[in-house]
This record gives sequence, structure tokens and C-alpha cells, in this order.
Amino acid sequence: MNLRRARAVLGATAVLSLAVTLSACAGEASSNTGEGLSGIVVTDGSSTVEPLTDAAAYLFAGTEPDVDVVATITGTTAGFRAFCDGETDISNASRAISEDEKAACGDAGVDYTEIVVANDGLSVILNPENDWATDLTVEQLATIWAPASEGEILSWNQVDAAFPDEPLVLFGAGQDSGTLDYFSAEINGEEGAIRADYNASEDDNLTVAGVAENLGGIGFLGLSYVEANADAVIAASIDGVSPTVETVQDSSYTPLSRPLFIYVNNASYADKPQVKGFVDFYVDNAANVAARALVVPLTEEQVGVAQEELASLG
Repeated sequence: MNLRRARAVLGATAVLSLAVTLSACAGEASSNTGEGLSGIVVTDGSSTVEPLTDAAAYLFAGTEPDVDVVATITGTTAGFRAFCDGETDISNASRAISEDEKAACGDAGVDYTEIVVANDGLSVILNPENDWATDLTVEQLATIWAPASEGEILSWNQVDAAFPDEPLVLFGAGQDSGTLDYFSAEINGEEGAIRADYNASEDDNLTVAGVAENLGGIGFLGLSYVEANADAVIAASIDGVSPTVETVQDSSYTPLSRPLFIYVNNASYADKPQVKGFVDFYVDNAANVAARALVVPLTEEQVGVAQEELASLG
């Protein structure tokens, strides 16, 4: 299978260390797909969900090597635009579809099914040499990221007098990102409400690199990027709770725990056997996919919901 992607693979041999009960081996993945599938499955959207779709494509190649899964990163919002325009079979999303996006799909005659495929602890990352802000409060995060802080809060000691006079260097998701929507809503109280003077990118690898290179760096992104770059950045705890498999699944990592989704074009699923085969495989092997992608797996209850969502497609 030729997997075309918009960024480099996240540690192809990496294993989700905390999900010790899950297997990431392709040979252990089960498949209910038919034999001899071929063709293209076009996906786009979230940089947080793309590693999941990438992992699903890698494992799927073990049973259907002639299916080409195209996984592109433009951000959740841009991904939904392409999806509602009928350009993609699957939209990778780090947030639920909005009312405006539902209307756009409806106007375009695009019927879809939402499927939850994993969980994420949206993580606040720091330079590994930062020893003063390893536990932050939601209030401190709002001080750093609120629109009113633009041009005003420029040093760590302005966030807390106990912090050093070290320049704040800010990195995070861009305007087309569901991660930005979620982070700004939970921290600043409104989707999109965030200071503009930060280094914004749809590529989370650039956020990692920026924080790793600046002692006063801080950024926000999905937990998988922390796991994949443990030697470059660290994740701060929020109000005393660190993002882990357990704290994300039980929602004690608050307010930044969230589900991750794929949205499937119903017509693609019905008319393109390779799309049906890939989606069925993706959901049936969600634990293996999550383990390979370093993403928090579904709970037992969520597995049941995902299977119900998949059954509704059939």
C-alpha cells in the first residue's frame, strides 16, 4: 500500500507504553473485510486524528495491500469543508461537527455517520528544562492564552510572581484546527478566543520543535505527540492531574479530555468497497490502532457505541 501523507510518520516502531494490555501488532488485528479490495480511500482533517488513521491504514495493509489510503492534514475545520464539498470519504476530527458544518453537509446532500475511534488528553507542553511550570492551573492557562493577554503577558513572571523572568514563547494549533477550537473553548470560554501573537501551525510537529528549542516555550497539542516526543518536550499537569490513559478515560484530566472522531460519507461507504472495508477494519481493530498511534483507547462503553455507529452504516 502506498500511503501518501502530509507529514512524517510518528515513530513507526513506537508502542503506547501505558496501554500495556493492548497489542499493536498487525498480525493480531482481526478483519471482517472481503478479499481483493483495491482503490483509494481519501481522508483529510485533524492532525491529532491523522496518526490514528495512519495506524489503521498500516494495519489494514496486512489484509488489503492494494487499497491506497490518502491521509492529509489540513485541520478539523478545513477537513470538514472538504468533506461537506464531497471531496473526501472520511473526515478526521478532533471535535464534533458544528451546527454550521452540519448545515453545509446537508445543503450539499452529503449524508454522514459520526464514529468515535479513540480519546485524547489535549496536552500543554513545556521545554524539558522548565522546572517552574510543571503544574499549571486553568486560571494560569487563561492568563497566558486569553485574547486580552496579547502584547501584555510576555514573561512567565507575569503569569505567577514565583515564576522566573523568562520570556513566554507560544506555540499552538492554527485557525483551521479542532484542537484550537477545543482548547480555546475550555480555557478561555469561547471557541476561537485566543491571543493572536503566538506561533500557529496546523503541523503539531512544528509546535513540538518550537517548544523544544525555547526554554520559555509552551504549546498545546494532542497527547500522542507528547508520547512520540518524550525526549523533546514534557506535559504539564493541570490542577494537579497529568494527561495519561487512565485520567483521560475516567475524565479526571479536566477540562482537556476529549473524544476523537472519524466522519464517514455514507455514500462512499455504500458505493466503494474499499471504504467500507477500511472503516469496518478501523472500528473492529480500534484498540490495536490506538496502541500503534500512541492514542488513548476507547473505554468498553465507547467500544459498544462505536460498534453501534458502525452498524448504523450497514
